[in-house]
Amino acid sequence: MGVACSRTSGDDHQELIVRLQHGIMGGFSGPNPDEIHTITKQAHSSSLLIQSLTRSSSSMPLMPCSPKHLPIDKDDSSPARLLTELRVILAQLPTEKPAGSEDIFGEDTGLTWSSEDFTWWNGGPDGCGGGGKSRVQPTEKQKEKFKRAVEIIYELVDRAV
Repeated sequence: MGVACSRTSGDDHQELIVRLQHGIMGGFSGPNPDEIHTITKQAHSSSLLIQSLTRSSSSMPLMPCSPKHLPIDKDDSSPARLLTELRVILAQLPTEKPAGSEDIFGEDTGLTWSSEDFTWWNGGPDGCGGGGKSRVQPTEKQKEKFKRAVEIIYELVDRAV
């Protein structure tokens, strides 16, 4: 599970990287992702940089999309609020043990959060596969929270221009 933190994700002084990869299941050859979205916030920045790689079909390589930006506002529907919600959710979720042993949330999706005071990821560095079984399993409520975390990232990607 994640590490407790003393600051919120809306802290202007904190750097942040959030990554979503759809397609973490693999076997002998490793995962073959359909899309990867990386959200980056530099320290003292007032916007998020969103970079995406997508694949139009399973036989095509991942292709980069044009980078997008999203201002970090302070209103109730702002990206800052969504990032705070995402961070709170991830701090409550387990990860598979050992790393990469199993897609415990059953969504074929890996998430990563990396900031100076909190790190969380699922799926292992090389995806999940090989028929392993995790010693840790999420509850149904935790699986629903994971789905909400995925929704938040897609919402941020979709809002960016």
